[in-house]
Amino acid sequence: MRLTTRELTVFAMLGALMYASKILLEFAPNIHLLGVFTIAFTVVYRKKALYPIYIYVLLNGLLSGFSAWWIPYLYLWTVLWGIVMLLPQKMPKAVRPLVYMTVCAVHGFLFGTLYAPVQAVLTGLSLEGMIAWIIAGLPWDFLHGVSNFFCGILIMPIISVLRLAERSAEASD
Repeated sequence: MRLTTRELTVFAMLGALMYASKILLEFAPNIHLLGVFTIAFTVVYRKKALYPIYIYVLLNGLLSGFSAWWIPYLYLWTVLWGIVMLLPQKMPKAVRPLVYMTVCAVHGFLFGTLYAPVQAVLTGLSLEGMIAWIIAGLPWDFLHGVSNFFCGILIMPIISVLRLAERSAEASD
């Protein structure tokens, strides 16, 4: 997975865009475009989507602090990336938006559950404590999943813009 200079630049900008979008939406808890960008980047760039995703994760740690909360970020976005990688690439056009929006929503609904094992290990929670932590976070996960679904409306337009930009770049090469 060698990168060209153009790819390196594009992926750095996309990772920075992910981080900037997170900062701009911090006033609204659990409402963000990170799942939207992860899905769109994965559909367009496939394996190479890990570059902007992990640039985002690294920027998050560098600018917000490498602390216990950051450790699950090392795998949370990879789970979403992996699910999208498993989706058929030749889905009927009519179902793509709903499938991507639903996957984005499910990731939001499960975010706390996916986060919980590391939280439990780092804070010494028992299995019962971890389950209680998950249950306590369910209202936030519900908000996260619902907002991810509606933000998912942007996935197809972002995919279209990225593909257009890629075709334009290829044509100018």
